[in-house]
Formats: sequence, C-alpha cells, structure tokens
Amino acid sequence: MNGPVPVVPDAERVAGIVESGLRTVPDFPSPGVQFKDMTPLLADAAGFAAVVAALAEVARSSGAGAVAGVEARGFMLAAPVAERCGLAFWPVRKAGKLPGPVLRREYALEYGTAALELRGDLVTPGQRVLVVDDVLATGGTARAACELVEEAGAHVAALVVLLELSALGGRAQLGERPVVALSTS
Repeated sequence: MNGPVPVVPDAERVAGIVESGLRTVPDFPSPGVQFKDMTPLLADAAGFAAVVAALAEVARSSGAGAVAGVEARGFMLAAPVAERCGLAFWPVRKAGKLPGPVLRREYALEYGTAALELRGDLVTPGQRVLVVDDVLATGGTARAACELVEEAGAHVAALVVLLELSALGGRAQLGERPVVALSTS
C-alpha cells in the first residue's frame, strides 16, 4: 500500500522558487521539445536549499526509508535529500552505467526510447522509497523508475518532481502511486 500523498510545506513559496529557477530551452534535445533547464535553480544557493528542504520534508512525511534518484538531474535533487534525511540513496541509471547484476526497464520518451537500470541488491524488500526526478512529462521515465523499485521488492512511497507538465498526461502513467509536484504548468 502506498499511503497518502505527502504534502509540500509552504507549497506556494516553493512553487515560486522552482518556477523562477527554471528556464525553457526550445527545440532541445530535438525539434519540438521544450527542455526545462534547472541549472539556474542549482546556481541559486538559497533557492536550491529551499527546494532540498521541501523535498526532505516530503521524504520524511512519506515514511521513506531510501531515496531513488533518476539519472541524471534526479541525482542532483535526490542525493542531498537522502543525506539530509539520513537515508540511503539509490541511483536509477541509464542503461549500461551500473555494474551488474541489474534490473532493467525500457520505456518511451516524448522524443525517443531509452532504458533505466537499478541494482536490485541495494533494496531491502518492503522498504518505502521516495523516487525523485526533475520533470514529469509523458510519464515514461517516472513509470520505469517506479517499476524498477517495485520489481526489486520495495514500495514507492511517492514520486516527487520539481515540475509536472500536466498537459502531457504523465500522471496517468503512474496508476495509484502518489505523485508530488513542487510546481505544475
């Protein structure tokens, strides 16, 4: 059982920080894609700290025992959250980047296909895990990451993202898993 959706403390302020820290790069990495660049947020020490603090509160309120970050931008958010909360960090990596044995899940992106991998031996069966990524768009990456965590025997406490692009319908790909977006557009 996943449990209730965790709430972001001071959600309106945090959403404003996220929105002001992202920039849109048109036609990257391919024509038609509106890439959400989070490097301005990372470069703002106070803004980045506020986002990490909010994500840490989501981790705590979800009862997570570990934090899984999706490569690569999810790593930048998940690792400091795990450290702040005293939790394990699990990298969910692009295919071929982890030594085996690994669990693997292929998925569709809005601009192609890819695969993610997780070291299943890191997982304590039954453990609650907060899955962290930067953007929820069509939901393929998020679903693949959640499925890997579940295949390894853990439970997704929640998926949390900086930004949800609601028009792309990604939330529908996640079934009953709790989803927390710091900002939505």
